[in-house]
Amino acid sequence: MVNLNGNTCEESTPILTLSNRGLNYGDAVFETLRYTAGKIFFWEDHYFRLMASMRILRMEIPMNFTMEFLESEIVKTIDASGDKNESLRIKLLVWRKEGGKYTPQTRDIDYAISIEKLANPFYTIEDTSCEVELFKDHFVIADLLSTLKSTNRLVNILGSIYAQENGYANCLLLNEKKQVIEALNGNIFLLKGNTVKTPPLSDGCLNGITRKQLIEIIKTIPEFVFEETSISPFELQKADEIFVTNVISGIIPITKYRKKEFGNSFAKMILPKLSLKGRMS
Repeated sequence: MVNLNGNTCEESTPILTLSNRGLNYGDAVFETLRYTAGKIFFWEDHYFRLMASMRILRMEIPMNFTMEFLESEIVKTIDASGDKNESLRIKLLVWRKEGGKYTPQTRDIDYAISIEKLANPFYTIEDTSCEVELFKDHFVIADLLSTLKSTNRLVNILGSIYAQENGYANCLLLNEKKQVIEALNGNIFLLKGNTVKTPPLSDGCLNGITRKQLIEIIKTIPEFVFEETSISPFELQKADEIFVTNVISGIIPITKYRKKEFGNSFAKMILPKLSLKGRMS
C-alpha cells in the first residue's frame, strides 16, 4: 500500500512520471521509520530531521505538514494495508514538484509513504559474521549535504556493489580526508577500553536518528567515556568493538576487519536500552 499526497493506492499503481525531479535530479529527501506494536520509533526526531532537511534544500513546507498530520497519514497508510499488527519499515519520501531543469519552476512538494513488513519485531543481535572493508573507490565530501537523508546516495550504491562482489557484509566509507565516517547502511561506533567514539557530523557522516539515541544512552553510563571525534582507518584494528547503527536493525556488530576480529559484549549491553528508548519515544 502506498500513500501519495494523502491518497492511498495499491503498490503496483504508477505514481511517478519521467519528469519527476527526484528521479531526474535526486531532488528528494526521505525518512526510514520503524513501526512496532503500534508505535513509530523516535517519530519526533524523524519529523524534525525531515523538516530541517527540507529547509536546507529550500523546499516549500506545506502549512499542514505538522508532526500530527504526517503521523496520521502514516497510520492511515498502515490501516489501509491491514498490517497494523505487524512490524514495519516505513519510507516517507518528499520531492519537489515537476518543472524546470536544475532550476526548479516551483518549490512546492509531493510526498509518498510506503510500507514493508519486517521479519523481526524486536531489535536483536545475531551471532552471524559481519566482515567489512574500506571502500576507497569514491569518497564522501564532508559538508552539510552529506549529513542529509537524501536520494543522492551513489557512493553507498557503488560501495554496496563492491561489498557484494568481494564477499563483504558491509563497507566503511571515507571522507576526502581519508577519515572513517560511516558504514554503507548506518553510522559507526568504535569501542577501545572504556572509550566509545563516533565521528562528528562535521566529518560528513549521516545525521542518524539511532546515532543520536545511542549518544544520549552512552553518556548516561558512568563506566564509559564518550567522544565525538574523527576516526582514522589505523584505529580500526586496535578497537575492541565496532558496530553499525540504524533505525531498522538497531545495532549491527562488525565481527571482522582484515585480520582483526571483534567482540560484541558492549553492543549487547546497550541494545536493550535502545529498544526501551524506542518504545518510550
